[in-house]
Amino acid sequence: MLRRMNQQLPLTDTNSARIPFRVPAVRHLAWMCRVPQLISSPMEFDPGNYLPADAEARLRTWDAQPDRGPAMLTELPAKRLGLYFERLYACMMEDVLGWEILLQNQPIRGEGRTLGELDFIVRNPADGLIEHHEIAVKFYLGYPRANRDGPLWYGPNARDRLDLKSAKMTDHQSQLTERPETRDLLASLGISAPIRPRLFMPGYLFYPRRIQLSSPSGPAANHLRGSWLYIDELDQPGLAGPDSTQHWVPLVKPHWLGPWHQDHVPARQPTEDALEMVRSRAIPRLFAIMEPDKAEGVWRETNRVFVMPGAWPGEPNHG
Repeated sequence: MLRRMNQQLPLTDTNSARIPFRVPAVRHLAWMCRVPQLISSPMEFDPGNYLPADAEARLRTWDAQPDRGPAMLTELPAKRLGLYFERLYACMMEDVLGWEILLQNQPIRGEGRTLGELDFIVRNPADGLIEHHEIAVKFYLGYPRANRDGPLWYGPNARDRLDLKSAKMTDHQSQLTERPETRDLLASLGISAPIRPRLFMPGYLFYPRRIQLSSPSGPAANHLRGSWLYIDELDQPGLAGPDSTQHWVPLVKPHWLGPWHQDHVPARQPTEDALEMVRSRAIPRLFAIMEPDKAEGVWRETNRVFVMPGAWPGEPNHG
């Protein structure tokens, strides 16, 4: 069982001095403010461009006294990462950036069906314009295809793909405010056009250990990276070795967001239990690869790796 976690995340610049945060939601907020994105578009929203001068001081205050900050800092996180991410985004918009949320998770109905859902309608205080924000946090693994052009990037459950999700965000979700049904609904709520569409999709890409893959064209060049391998590969000579998992830590949601730090040597048993879950139940597991930071007196995540069951991604999903 992991004890208290000490995290240090850059807030003002990726090369600046690291800032320690103890409260999970504060760590995740700091990560969200500066994380590279997995989607490249003129509609991309970068929170770092709108951080107020006191953002760092505010996060430090919340970390020291979470009961004096937003309610979500002391609440149990939602079991579903997507729901937790939405709450985190709302907190960032209102409590860190100081934007006004006019509408959230609003379904749009027409033609006898649900056409989609607006994630966030917000007011940008910099210019007063209304913006429509569609958000997602994603984790994709590169899968090479024999005799075909380029790899496909699947989610851990292989039901989601980077190219399909990016196209849906860009071509469908971001365009919901152009539909007459949406315009009528917003007008009935006193929200008028023009509405500027924005996209926010951070996350990680995981590259296979056994071969080299080129990066996809959509994500930022400095996107967050990890690696992945099949469970059987841990037993192959030269690839992993018997001590390769010695300093691994299994990550559970919502701690897939941002790098992991802890103040003690990684315990071996939780990793063995998580690997057994991959072997016996074919459930993918994500691990942080840790190294000691003697200067800080902590163990720091230096990489992360998905361990996958041998049948992944499954024949129907090869694309």
